[in-house]
Amino acid sequence: MNIPVVAIVGRPNVGKSTLFNRLVGGRAAIVDNRPGVTRDRKHALAEWTGHPFTLVDTGGYLPGSDDKIERAVVRQIQEAIHEADLIVFLVDAKTGLTEFDRELSVELKKSGRPVLLTVNKVDSDARELNALEFFELGFGDPMPVSAESGRNVGDFLDKVIELLPATAAITTDNPNGKLISLAIVGRPNVGKSSLVNALLGEEKVIVTDIPGTTRDAIDSKFKYYSEEFLIVDTAGLRRKSKVRDAVEYYSTLRSLESIKRCDVTILMVDAMVGMETQDMRILGEAVRMNKGVIITVNKWDLVEKDSNTARAHELQIRETLKNNDYLPIVFISALTKQRIYKVVEIARAVAEERKRTLKTSELNDYLAEATSRYAPPSMDQREVKIKYCTQVKSNPPVIAFFTNAPDSIKPHYRAYLEKQFRQRFGFLGVPLTMVFRKK
Repeated sequence: MNIPVVAIVGRPNVGKSTLFNRLVGGRAAIVDNRPGVTRDRKHALAEWTGHPFTLVDTGGYLPGSDDKIERAVVRQIQEAIHEADLIVFLVDAKTGLTEFDRELSVELKKSGRPVLLTVNKVDSDARELNALEFFELGFGDPMPVSAESGRNVGDFLDKVIELLPATAAITTDNPNGKLISLAIVGRPNVGKSSLVNALLGEEKVIVTDIPGTTRDAIDSKFKYYSEEFLIVDTAGLRRKSKVRDAVEYYSTLRSLESIKRCDVTILMVDAMVGMETQDMRILGEAVRMNKGVIITVNKWDLVEKDSNTARAHELQIRETLKNNDYLPIVFISALTKQRIYKVVEIARAVAEERKRTLKTSELNDYLAEATSRYAPPSMDQREVKIKYCTQVKSNPPVIAFFTNAPDSIKPHYRAYLEKQFRQRFGFLGVPLTMVFRKK
């Protein structure tokens, strides 16, 4: 899309994410009173008076830090400045002008990009006087706003549109408007961000060896053999007892929300650790929501192996999966890019499987075979018969079975029917919903 880009930059805790949420509508970015909550740059589409633009939220500018994450945040800010058509330089009327503001102003002048100096937290006429001290930064008249209350935000947006280049016609290589969306989930520090960066070919999200670096969900598009995908990197999910503060609480909610709105969930597992209880919990959430699921075993490059290693690992995982053994398993290294595009190919196949619709005649022919091999157990000397079945929904698939005694179809027989149907019809990586109704 040929849409201009607006980047919001500033030192920590000046209200960048609050302004971002105000402009895009809703709570797209996590907001907390502590500085340093936003780390990766986050993109969203915004619009004002018929003019669309891409808005970019960034972390707080803290140059010269020895902290690994803070240095990575500064790199992210530099990337945002580089891609922007307009920079919203956000400062804080409450705390006033600081040395970090002055340092960042120098960097912005070097960039050559147009800058709209915006003074946040101006929630009264009296506080507008505080905005005057920012004149010395050399960006002209400061624009006073209150991102929290919405004060002067309309005037601010008018100025943004005035400074942006004219919007060209919006075009897309995806005429149907439906991308295959992939949610990358897993425990902290399994390599989710590394996989995103490997697929995108750039450091779109910060990668460090510190668990929990990613806090928000970052949506990115990428193209593979002319087909577009939407990929979501998420914060690591942890047991609720380990969620100790508001930021991590909202990160967990965002991860679950990412699963909810994706087509295919990519569950990343650490090859050095294997499937753990928390991985099974994440998997259970994806299956419960009827999402396509792929298990990717990352850091495979670190495992000492022989010709049977992969097979042994797969058997061990499938034993843990039990009834979910229909899920594909891929051994990858996000670091070396080993088999990462195999994950994309399987994800595309799983997404197609979710959309499949089977003919009722084919379903009933196979139902007759399955029930003749193993009839439903009788109940109180009464013969239980499944009369027929039909697929009532796709994406995700739902198959309805009509029987004289729905309550007598016990879990073990449901599992038998699902296994029989998968052997015949496939549905690789796709949970099947089987409902039993009274005929």
